[in-house]
Amino acid sequence: MRIGILGGTFDPIHMGHLILAQEVYERLTLTKVIFVPCHMPPHKAAKAFANSEDRYQMAVLATQENPSFEVSRVEIDRGGISYSVETLRGLRKKYGEDADLFFITGSDSLEELVSWKDIDDIFRLAKFVVAQRSSYPIKELPEGSCVISIASIEISSSRIRQRIKEGKSIRYLVPELVERYIIEKKLYQ
Repeated sequence: MRIGILGGTFDPIHMGHLILAQEVYERLTLTKVIFVPCHMPPHKAAKAFANSEDRYQMAVLATQENPSFEVSRVEIDRGGISYSVETLRGLRKKYGEDADLFFITGSDSLEELVSWKDIDDIFRLAKFVVAQRSSYPIKELPEGSCVISIASIEISSSRIRQRIKEGKSIRYLVPELVERYIIEKKLYQ
């Protein structure tokens, strides 16, 4: 098996996340991509705006029509601060040593790598895939990493939250089912 792991706050999940996952899935001929919403992000200055259950449900809604995508509750069920290394250890145990794990991150996260918990273990547990975003050039690439250039789609969760707060439409920024969920739950207002 060739499994992509895409972790994040997903607050909310948006079309950029889905496009990234699809691009990596196709280019690396993966078996599937697992989205892993975090419970509590270690590198965010503030806590998530939506609770972890709402963020998980939005990820499920966003991915449900793609049979190559699934969503894991591993970090939410574990609780506490979400560390990628713990998630990878659990997935390695679940899928075994024969599975190829591909840890997907954006080039915007590279500067934070030095502060990640047990970063060397992350590189041992999975192949590191860096999605190159034009607005975040890669200055230094971890050894053994794979770089995938993706279409420049400037969508951010913070921009989506701001648009909601301002009463503006988020149509075409998030999947329709996610937009409906946000409206029904009155998230980010």
